[in-house]
Amino acid sequence: MSNKFPKDFLWGGAVAANQCEGAWLEDGKLPNVTDVLLGIIRSGKKPSIKWNFEKNIWEMDLDPNVQYLSHEGIDFYHRYKEDLKLMSEMGFKAFRTSISWARIYPRGDEEYPNEKGLAFYDNLIDEIIKLGMEPVITISHYETPLALICEYGGWTNRKLIGFFEKYVRTILERYKGKVKYWLTFNEINNAFKIPFASAGVVSFPPSDPNEPMKDVDDKMIYQACHHMFVANSLAVKAQREIDPSAHMGVMCSFSHIATYAENCDPENALGASLFKRKHYFFTDVMCRGHYPRYMINEWKKNGTAPIMEENDEELIKDYTNDFIAFSYYRSAVYSKDVEMKSDTGGAIGLSNPYLSESSPEPWKWPIDATGFRYVCDELYDRYELPLFPVENGIGLKEDEENGMIEDPARVKYLKMHLEALAQAIEDGCEILGYLWWGPIDIVSAGTGEMKKRYGFIYVDRFNDGSGDLHRSKKQSFDYFKKVIETNGETL
Repeated sequence: MSNKFPKDFLWGGAVAANQCEGAWLEDGKLPNVTDVLLGIIRSGKKPSIKWNFEKNIWEMDLDPNVQYLSHEGIDFYHRYKEDLKLMSEMGFKAFRTSISWARIYPRGDEEYPNEKGLAFYDNLIDEIIKLGMEPVITISHYETPLALICEYGGWTNRKLIGFFEKYVRTILERYKGKVKYWLTFNEINNAFKIPFASAGVVSFPPSDPNEPMKDVDDKMIYQACHHMFVANSLAVKAQREIDPSAHMGVMCSFSHIATYAENCDPENALGASLFKRKHYFFTDVMCRGHYPRYMINEWKKNGTAPIMEENDEELIKDYTNDFIAFSYYRSAVYSKDVEMKSDTGGAIGLSNPYLSESSPEPWKWPIDATGFRYVCDELYDRYELPLFPVENGIGLKEDEENGMIEDPARVKYLKMHLEALAQAIEDGCEILGYLWWGPIDIVSAGTGEMKKRYGFIYVDRFNDGSGDLHRSKKQSFDYFKKVIETNGETL
């Protein structure tokens, strides 16, 4: 098999502002949604907020006994030049990060943007370009300003559409001609799994100070999703007006698409298909431009239809996304007898007896490179849009010894998945590039920890907040560098 990748293939890596930047209250920034979470899975249903009965709003209520590691991250805010130089040394052609919405509009509802926040991203984006990399920018990566959630109720409130559009137009005007690849909402299809982080949805306030927070319901989440779909289309519209040479993509967690039926029992086959459709729903709307019949029927059956305004569906139809970006980490097995669960890696069902390897304890994610090819083929066959895998990687528990970490498990995972991606290209898929998730160790989104390390570059920081933050190369650094130098010929 040939491993030839397109000559303009975008090799690189991806991070998120809330997991790496730190400086959570510096230069005018105010808290965002992830600043009150210990991890979007570990504490996704119990954010550190409380209801103020006098003001009738939610307020931040941090636990003084825990480490919110994301508040300092890996200090990328002050060390980005050092870190980007290392990315450049690996030969990166692209680097994905997010713009923290709360750096630009700290509350989210201000009339004018925060100039210090804009200046930071001026410098960051210019440095990425200076080092020969394409900036791939996520507009909202679990980073909704906290005030928009606490005081407006998050994306269930239609006002957030206007706040988001204003933010989008601000950054498009500022960085036009510099950023060619934009992503609107990171892993938008996680709205049901982690509604607080993904969709900025907060429950109804308790009626008594001693009552716990209530769970959100499906109708609230569908309403939030509709508002996000409209906002997504307005972002596409703004991009085409302000910088038509750029491209606006959708981004989903699509490990879920590699969900296999346990066996040929028709109920398992159908169940796996219906489970995947819950995730196709998001790209069906944003890439096909209309609500699919299966979802309209579900709304009627369950009474969960969102409220729409007159021109919403026309806007969604007229402004669909240009490409599909996605994350893939692992596959899952569906059984009618087992409840499907999820974490940040994707779906969790039965263990797969045909997969011989998994990531080490305590995560134990099954390793399935063929599932990567499967997802690419499924997406391209369904939508015939360019695909951009912008997250793929493996988290390992590692300790630095003598200034070097040998990580053969990471090298093997990377090799296997690039071989599968090459096969997807041979299948006919149009693939824009490949971005490894966490090319430098960052705070885990799911658990808010440092011990789950994805990077080719080690960062000296630990779960208790200790560490001097020095950076050092792992064995995998040189491997990926060689892959990029040969454009995938050497795997």
